[in-house]
Amino acid sequence: MKETRLNLAGAALNQTPIDWDQNLQNIKDAISEAQANNVDILLLPELCITGYGCEDLFLSPWVSEVAFEKLLQVKEWCEQITVCVGVPVLIDAKVYNTACVIKNKEIVGFTAKQFLANDGVHYEPRWFTPWPADEVKEFEMFGQQYPIGDIIYEEQGVKFAFEICEDAWRPNRPAERHMPKGVQLILNPSASHFALSKTDLRHRLVVEASKKYQCAYLYANLLGNEAGRMIYDGEVLIAQNGKLIRRNELLCFKSVDMEVAEVCFGENPEIEETIEYLPPIDECKEVIAALSLALFDYMRKSRSRGFVLSLSGGADSSLCAVAVAEMVRRGIESLGVVLFVSKLGMFPLKDVAYFENLPEGEVQKAIVNRLLTCAYQGTVNSSDDTYNSAKELADSIGAVFYNWTIDDEVEGYTSKIESVLERPLTWEEDDLTLQNIQARVRAPGIWMLANIKGALLMATSNRSEAAVGYATMDGDTAGGISPIAGIDKAFIRELLIWMQLELGFEGLQYVNKLQPTAELRPSSESQTDEKDLMPYEILNMIERLAFYDRLSPEEVHAKLVADSIAPADKAREYIVKFYTLWSRNQWKRERYALSFHLDDYNLDPRSWLRFPILSGGFREELQQVRG
Repeated sequence: MKETRLNLAGAALNQTPIDWDQNLQNIKDAISEAQANNVDILLLPELCITGYGCEDLFLSPWVSEVAFEKLLQVKEWCEQITVCVGVPVLIDAKVYNTACVIKNKEIVGFTAKQFLANDGVHYEPRWFTPWPADEVKEFEMFGQQYPIGDIIYEEQGVKFAFEICEDAWRPNRPAERHMPKGVQLILNPSASHFALSKTDLRHRLVVEASKKYQCAYLYANLLGNEAGRMIYDGEVLIAQNGKLIRRNELLCFKSVDMEVAEVCFGENPEIEETIEYLPPIDECKEVIAALSLALFDYMRKSRSRGFVLSLSGGADSSLCAVAVAEMVRRGIESLGVVLFVSKLGMFPLKDVAYFENLPEGEVQKAIVNRLLTCAYQGTVNSSDDTYNSAKELADSIGAVFYNWTIDDEVEGYTSKIESVLERPLTWEEDDLTLQNIQARVRAPGIWMLANIKGALLMATSNRSEAAVGYATMDGDTAGGISPIAGIDKAFIRELLIWMQLELGFEGLQYVNKLQPTAELRPSSESQTDEKDLMPYEILNMIERLAFYDRLSPEEVHAKLVADSIAPADKAREYIVKFYTLWSRNQWKRERYALSFHLDDYNLDPRSWLRFPILSGGFREELQQVRG
């Protein structure tokens, strides 16, 4: 065949479910940028008109109808360009997840997704119907007939076809059928959620497919925190014949992030420019980038005016604080001061000008000062170490810092209960009650600050605590968002050290010297988290073996012993404690504030892991472990 050169572009878009105006504006901006770069084919992400995370709204027929009306608007912007747009299509009371091909203001056809994601955080078969392979038919919408199905398209003599996200992850993927039909280009519009190191898998999937099928492969993912829990890294990949041609910077703060490359098609296509992808991935760098972007999007999309945090001086609240500071640093780096501050949507123009004119070394702290309010709420059981850790960290990043004690409130509640019970409460008899009341009375004051400021209250629970219920409901779990609930405690400690050494957050030096503790018992008790529970590394290992690898308690015990993690008796003790606490505390996991999906799994019953609130609690299985 003759040689043909096409300018290909993929655009990551930061969309929001049924935010029609902003979603269409991002699409229009992407099309305009592509036209300015003389792009022949522009690929946009999966379901970008509606947003991917519409959930049960996809079951409402009006959503697909409105989306089609918006698609007809998009069509009119596609002059002298071919654009591929993700949109749901309703046919005979069934909803299909499709990519629509528009060429020079005319709809050419719709390709419908064939394999629906139904594992982990995905529930696509609840809303969509899979399309059968090799089938093409027509449907009518607003009086017009359109082709839909397993269609092969053509651009300047180059045949192209689709794999829509999950399609590419299956052994019998559509590309297997496309290649014998002369297809030279595969387009993959995706909504592939962020998880640690997942980009490495995705990169191999795209590049190896281009090598196996001797084709060009164009991939475009969603970007940002779209609907609350899932984060999308906005990856755009262009590969050909096993070589990577383009890859963008992931997790940026832009609304539209585009990559363009000229690709040669022919018998022996010339690949003039390639880039090298160098694993392994630094997971500390990756997770803080995802967390900071997720906070930025969640704050502005929820129309909140910053964050409020009960800063205890411990690891969890310290990570929440520096995540906001890193959000500001990365946002300025990605967008510049003016665009970042404007995009926050909470400052008048005079404030935007004020921030713009500040010296470079002051602007980050000045913005953090307007976005983050912290309070240290001490008791007689609190230490100077945690107070200093909290104050020094807040001062170092520029956050507003308040300090008050809650002893009077604790005494008020304690005396009321002592009065009705006609006995004093003691640590020997009422340990849990006396711990919990301290955590609970911290909630009202910090909620008041959040309400006054119209800000998001950050809960500080982590994944390791969630697994065993090591948290006080309506105390340290109080908040509108729980940003680190998807991260285990061992990784949090590693991450804080990395952020001090690599990102320069010197205010973390104090918390990084402390042993994690709730500071709810008298100081003479020398309370620590791991003394109450078990070593965090072992807790996290049991959790993963139990619910990611799905092993039985007896199998988990055998694994710990075989890998020399703990001697048989100690492993038995840890396993019995873990499963007992896990089963008892599912009701807590059902009530945690919304969290972000950051790892390859999480404990959120509303996304990844469902478990019965009431159960037998592994009694028989644990008896087998005990012998």
